[in-house]
Amino acid sequence: MRPMLATRGSLAPNSVPSGDAWTHEVKWDGVRALTDVRDGTLRMTSRNENAITIAWPELATSPVGDRDVLVDGEIIALNDRGLPDFRTLQERMHVRKATTAARLAEAVPAIYMVFDLLRLDGRDLTAEKLETRRELLTGLSLDWDVAGGWSVPPPYDDGAMLHEATLQQGLEGIVSKRRTSTYRPGERTPHWLKFAHRHRLSYVVGGWRPQEGTSDRLAALLVGEPTPDGLLYRGRVGSGIGPKQGAVLAELVTSLGRADSPFADEVPRVDAQGTHWLEPVLVIDIDTHGRGYDRLRQPSFQGVRTDLSVEDLAQEDL
Repeated sequence: MRPMLATRGSLAPNSVPSGDAWTHEVKWDGVRALTDVRDGTLRMTSRNENAITIAWPELATSPVGDRDVLVDGEIIALNDRGLPDFRTLQERMHVRKATTAARLAEAVPAIYMVFDLLRLDGRDLTAEKLETRRELLTGLSLDWDVAGGWSVPPPYDDGAMLHEATLQQGLEGIVSKRRTSTYRPGERTPHWLKFAHRHRLSYVVGGWRPQEGTSDRLAALLVGEPTPDGLLYRGRVGSGIGPKQGAVLAELVTSLGRADSPFADEVPRVDAQGTHWLEPVLVIDIDTHGRGYDRLRQPSFQGVRTDLSVEDLAQEDL
């Protein structure tokens, strides 16, 4: 099963919905995961339905024992400021060896923020209202605790207040949900709206440039945005790509080379010169100063998103 997805909310002032029809949650800066506990076996999967249980050993024991449950949530880890930060999970996301996962769990412990209950004791809850699912989830008595393990963060009635509070606290943003919304696996729905504070967005890599004076040391990426008109060029990203990140990225793009540009529009000569073109399948996160511009402003590489596809990005703006 793929998780239900939220639609990007408007950036206009006072756009967070209000009233009794909506409930609001913190938007966690982590990795989405569904966890299925059935017949005494726990299995975690990513939003692309990949098995990821082995990467998170500290989360692989159900706090409700052998009860039959299917939950939706976000795996997070805290940075040195005590804030959820996707970058702290980068080294752990791709681990598939138990010994490595156990070592990293000690160094960078994860927390599973559970915000939805999709099955309980054999009863499919996806057709139930969100408020019913949340009531049953609360009844499982999973304590709200950021110290580790599974936690159920509280919902809020006042979206505007939560939006301002998360901004002041340096959190990623909020998600607003209709109380009557059913759970639609794999769908992006306007009944869930996400409002992010930081200008961190995901883009598709269409080319790479080597470090000056070398031919093989990756120093910058050319990225684009998938649109109905094709992949439109948004800029070159070099900030945030140090020697370690460059080596990892170089390995990822090794088999993606192509002869021509994948961008539907023209790439400026200053950026195109010396670029190695790539099949547009790799997705990365970028922090940028401002949104809605044809070119990224002071972009900074933040990490590779193996949990997102080009199709996911294209569907966000439908």
